[in-house]
Amino acid sequence: MRFKILLFSFICICFSCKKDTISIATVSQPLTSYVNTFIGTGGHGHTYPGATMPFGMMQLSPDTRLEGWDGCSGYHYDDMYIYGFSHTHLSGTGILDYGDILLMPTTSVNFHNGADGKPGYRAPFSHDKEKASPGYYEVHLDSTNIDVALTVTQRAGMHKYAFAKANNQYIILDIEHRDILLDGSINILSDTEISGHRFSESWAKEQKLYYYLKTSHPFKTTPNHPDTPTKLALQFDNPNNEPIYVSVGISAVDEAGAKKNLDTEIGSKTFDQIKQEAKDTWEKQLSKIVIEDSHLDNKTNFYSALYHTMIAPNIYQDIDGRYRGIDQEIHQTTDFDYYTVFSLWDTYRAAHPLYTIIEENRTNDFINTFLAKYDEGGILPMWDLSANYTGCMIGYHGVPVIADAYMKGIRGYDTDKAFEAMLHSATRDHLGLEAYKEFGYIPVEEESESVSKTLEYAYDDWTIAQMAKSKGDMTTYNTFIERAQYYKNTFDPSSKFMRGRVRNTWFSPFDPFEVNFNYTEANAWQYSFYVPQDITGFTKLIGGKKALETQLDELFTAESQTSGRDQADITGLIGQYAHGNEPSHHMAYLYNFINKPHKTQEKVREILTTLYKNEPDGVSGNEDCGQMSAWYVLSSMGFYAVTPGSNQYIIGAPLFDKASIHLENGNIFTVQANNLSDENIYIASAKLNGVSHPYSYITHDDITKGGTLIFEMSAQPSNWATDNAHIPSTEIKESLIVPVPFIAKGDIAFKKQTEIVLGTGEEETTIYYSTSEGDFLKYEGPITITEPTTLYTYSEKEGQKSVTIKTEFYKIDENLSIQLDAEYANAYNAGGNDALIDGIRGTANFRTGTWQGYHDRDVIATVDLGKNQNITSIETHFLEDQGSWIFFPTEVELLVSSDGKNFQSYKSQKIATPTPTDKVAIKTIKGQEKRSNIRYVKLIAKTLGPVPTWHKGHPYEGRSWIFVDEIAIQ
Repeated sequence: MRFKILLFSFICICFSCKKDTISIATVSQPLTSYVNTFIGTGGHGHTYPGATMPFGMMQLSPDTRLEGWDGCSGYHYDDMYIYGFSHTHLSGTGILDYGDILLMPTTSVNFHNGADGKPGYRAPFSHDKEKASPGYYEVHLDSTNIDVALTVTQRAGMHKYAFAKANNQYIILDIEHRDILLDGSINILSDTEISGHRFSESWAKEQKLYYYLKTSHPFKTTPNHPDTPTKLALQFDNPNNEPIYVSVGISAVDEAGAKKNLDTEIGSKTFDQIKQEAKDTWEKQLSKIVIEDSHLDNKTNFYSALYHTMIAPNIYQDIDGRYRGIDQEIHQTTDFDYYTVFSLWDTYRAAHPLYTIIEENRTNDFINTFLAKYDEGGILPMWDLSANYTGCMIGYHGVPVIADAYMKGIRGYDTDKAFEAMLHSATRDHLGLEAYKEFGYIPVEEESESVSKTLEYAYDDWTIAQMAKSKGDMTTYNTFIERAQYYKNTFDPSSKFMRGRVRNTWFSPFDPFEVNFNYTEANAWQYSFYVPQDITGFTKLIGGKKALETQLDELFTAESQTSGRDQADITGLIGQYAHGNEPSHHMAYLYNFINKPHKTQEKVREILTTLYKNEPDGVSGNEDCGQMSAWYVLSSMGFYAVTPGSNQYIIGAPLFDKASIHLENGNIFTVQANNLSDENIYIASAKLNGVSHPYSYITHDDITKGGTLIFEMSAQPSNWATDNAHIPSTEIKESLIVPVPFIAKGDIAFKKQTEIVLGTGEEETTIYYSTSEGDFLKYEGPITITEPTTLYTYSEKEGQKSVTIKTEFYKIDENLSIQLDAEYANAYNAGGNDALIDGIRGTANFRTGTWQGYHDRDVIATVDLGKNQNITSIETHFLEDQGSWIFFPTEVELLVSSDGKNFQSYKSQKIATPTPTDKVAIKTIKGQEKRSNIRYVKLIAKTLGPVPTWHKGHPYEGRSWIFVDEIAIQ
């Protein structure tokens, strides 16, 4: 949807951190008029168009979709029906949460929502009769001819319902709507007041919300269940057919808090007053950055993106300072505002760096919130939601948010306590950290997504090191600057990619396009450039600047297809650069580090102009609570934070003629681009405050001091910022580690013998090995192993040693072989063709790569014992993890044969129809019977096929997996 713009002159007022200080900037029309709240509501953007305030508690928005990945915000632009209007929504996430307390005006009593096509209270609507702007939403319901308008304060909202006729005026109140209702109440206080609560479960397991509702006209009620209603019909006697207004306050604390929030923020205000206050608030908020550009779509994309960076995190504190903590207890403070919805794996990359520029005060509040959650729950949040740790995503990315703020001088919190909490996050023994600390990387068999976790932990650790050094704690600095180099242990010099290490070998067969359990929502292409803390060291590993340039060029020109498992988050592909998912977001800027800034300028312009559009499908992936939009906001102004914590912003190329940032300290920083056009995308020269600026980066201090950065643009690449003295750099020079050696060639499970070749990621490194953990020998050539062996290895360079790695080698009976008559998925190959007879058992975590996975097909495997012999038992194992679409087979049959042609049943077992469970289970199928003259054993395991109707994958026609491991024959 594109808005019609009113043409008039407007004076916008910009916030300062000094509450009595304002700065004035003249713009042609209200900045709110450039916000298209429908951007991202189509495709996979997962945004909502409804009314909310900057970082507000309430998100009052229509609900058009009840389930499915593209219904996560409650609204999708492709939908034709509105089910009602609920008061909480998430912006751009991948999980169905919130949607609390649904109201729906209608002309009859029907407690069914109509989702199954039967008559219900849902109503069709048209986008032609739908409008929205910051803090406001309106729509016409076609089947009932009701006009709906919504507006909000921080913690409350008001509905306006205009019925076509004076009779048959109803409003349905539904507290069952959306996620699983754990407990709820509807308390009728008077003929204009209702209060209650809604406790629910989805991604966050214990969400608690209280509400207080007040109507402008008296009502009569009809409940769906007289004793414990979860739905209520309110009937209004409105002979003059005046608009019906419903005001709703919400709280996570109690019903009294919800009422106080409503009374304080709305009170006796009219709908139009609230709407105007919301508009004025948003105008001031958006005026923190004022751009000048002749392209309407550019302005709309920019201010819509800026708007989306300002609707999360959400205030989670009542007007009196009370809030519900992670410990589910009620706390109170007026020292800072307490927030929830921190999508930190996404937002630490660009959204929080943006906040350090335009939201210094809120940044302090965010960090004080982190520390409160640390006190309440014992750890910094990773992805917290509604007083719940969700445990979602990877890393400990509250850490870089704190470090980045600290290094920029934003310190309105207990810095010692913050540092303590950061260290606490980095020293746990969960999520692969125990192995990471012991080995310097996370082995595949120890933890899923091992490559991504190793890389992200290493960056987080670098930010701890920076803060430690700033505080003068050199002991901690040395520890964590070493850990910041652990990325080196995932680098495979032969392929030039970051790869999983399984039992000290590289996960294989290797396909950099393959999406598998070694990476988080990505493949090797999309994670192998993630070393923002030591780009110089990474460049040396990969073979120098030319080699890195070649690898980056191939990234952007590779085939735009992935293999392996389907990953809906991998979108916005330019080659294998996936802008729709966060691990790629810094990559276009890496050319600056290798003296080729013109390539950064080209790629950034391409991303800005092709992957962001002024239309519902205008975001190339999940909005992710502001991260996708923050990338646009920063990059369109001409710079980006590649390494939060370094205080450097890497220059790309500006999209606008002029952008002025109005800082909370009263200063203004302006970026101006002269001779900018669709062709003139390259920077010919730059001046900062009138002085030549040959550097392809600026610092945080450059921005906060205020001033002007002027670019002269041209149609051809120039030599600007190409000298080594002028390029950005992140480099670890102290406490250098030696990468641990790896097994470059050889089989962990072998038959007669295996030849072991050892390797290391750095040149001029010596490897030592031992088979007895005693005397170590210098490695000078291949090692031949003929028996089960434990091999110990370490590397040494310039007197520095790596940790010692132990590898177990298994010998398979050389007479034993296996034939697989079904194709396993390479991502879950468990070591290849012999995985079911290698003697290595799988654990309960399928992501560690020890199970062989078969998708939507029967498993048929025949073991050849090599000669006829007597057997006494046959045993095999299957995994069930329903949340990952892995189910036990419906039937398992073990057969035996002496000639490989005529098979007899040995053990047959049917497995009960699956019922819902969130528990992971391993089932052993074992037959015990003496049989003579047997040479062949066959396993047939029947697939469940389509997932059950009750499974979350059923709406997508999902197909199940069988995971099998070990056919053990005695």
